[in-house]
Amino acid sequence: MRVLIVEDDIAVSSFIKKGLDEKGFITEQVYDGKMALKLLNQNKYDILLFDNILPNMNGIELCKSVKETVNEHTPIIMLTALSTTEDIVEGLESGADDYITKPFKFKELVARIHAVTRRKESNKKSSIIKLGDLEIDHTAKSVKREGNKIQLTAKEYHLLYYLAMNKNKVVSRVDILENVWDVNFDFGTNIIDVYVSYLRNKIDKNYEEKFIQTVVGMGYMLKYQE
Repeated sequence: MRVLIVEDDIAVSSFIKKGLDEKGFITEQVYDGKMALKLLNQNKYDILLFDNILPNMNGIELCKSVKETVNEHTPIIMLTALSTTEDIVEGLESGADDYITKPFKFKELVARIHAVTRRKESNKKSSIIKLGDLEIDHTAKSVKREGNKIQLTAKEYHLLYYLAMNKNKVVSRVDILENVWDVNFDFGTNIIDVYVSYLRNKIDKNYEEKFIQTVVGMGYMLKYQE
């Protein structure tokens, strides 16, 4: 598996490279955002590791550029010291598939890499989910309601898809973190509530039938009766 490490702290970058090389990964290092984008337009990588605070182009800008102009399907994990809910949301909204805050354990990084790549492989399977007037095309990553296309961010889509795959089942915040983000945030964070709110505003707000339900004290459920 070929990995591009974009990290301006040479000590941290070398630590990651050494560990991944020992695990059998093929790694390359680069220390600023613009050089990373240049390499990404020249070479193909299986997974990308981005710091956020980078010279010339920060991790958020780099992530957006990769998803919009290079390859939207290449998995990206952000490794950063920025750890507020706002920072995490911004990183995920920019297109990152996972978000790890520093300091982190190397074993966790390897586990996250495997989890993200497994999820990407499973997402390639063609499937269309129809729940009443809600249609989720998992191949095109598109969502429609009453035939109207609904624009979702990558994380909003993955959250909706997970809820739909578990329709009429209560899923906890921990379930969502593990299956949508593959992350171990402080469970006191409100990241899940933020994204559920985003999703409700797009999926349910303007429609009579409300799919996304809160089960107090337990979690969330996409409720659909045949």
